[in-house]
Amino acid sequence: MMRLSLVVPVLLALMLVGVQAFATPNALASNAPDSLMVPVGSSDVQSPTGIWWPKAVKAKSKTTHKNASQMKSRANAAKSSVVVWFHGGMGSSNCAKGLVAGMDFANLYSEKIVISVSACRENHWVTKNMIGVVDAALDSVAARRKSPVERVSLVGVSDGSLGVLVYSLEGRRLVDDRLLMSSFGGFLGEPTPLAVSPKMHTGRWRFLQGGKDRLYPSDQTVPWITDFCKAVQVDCELRFDPEGEHDWSYWKDKRMEWIREAVRK
Repeated sequence: MMRLSLVVPVLLALMLVGVQAFATPNALASNAPDSLMVPVGSSDVQSPTGIWWPKAVKAKSKTTHKNASQMKSRANAAKSSVVVWFHGGMGSSNCAKGLVAGMDFANLYSEKIVISVSACRENHWVTKNMIGVVDAALDSVAARRKSPVERVSLVGVSDGSLGVLVYSLEGRRLVDDRLLMSSFGGFLGEPTPLAVSPKMHTGRWRFLQGGKDRLYPSDQTVPWITDFCKAVQVDCELRFDPEGEHDWSYWKDKRMEWIREAVRK
């Protein structure tokens, strides 16, 4: 993979009116994801985006308690924290990964709102347009639940971890928890210049890295993460598994306790 350069000013405010296929009327009464098509910058390209809402409180009766259940669901959504999932494989030919990529994570954190947008080829995570897509999807959530989204948590796997790093620098929301799995921040440059930005000094950082990562060898990734954690000056930790593999499925199956600790309920 070629070295990617850091983006500077992010695209401000893709307006809510540009987000098509708005939330379905019963979205807050089920655990099915909404599907949005979010414009990528000023082009005709759109990013397929999935939004998973918190599970609804079950009604005792479909008729008598339907409205009460929906009201409780809406209230729960207004209070729920929001997590943005950054999928891997952003260079693949599948330009709709966001619609399904966050499903596993959303099932693990059914009390949260999970957003997963789609990066694809030239519209990859290290571009101002894709950071704008993430913020536009968050604007949509804020409008739907009728309360602002001021803080988020970020989760990335493989090159999706680049999205975690770049959103932390350029996104419009403050960040609480960050989880980067099978990552290599070295594509963005040296760790210390990246870590000294004031926007990196909020929230927590958790890295999960494996000794059997077939794409990002640990002898390259671990030194970068170690230096980053030294420089970032906040709660930052690397958890290394000598048997760890590259894919999300490994971390979910073998190190669920690390994921739970990294992204708090």
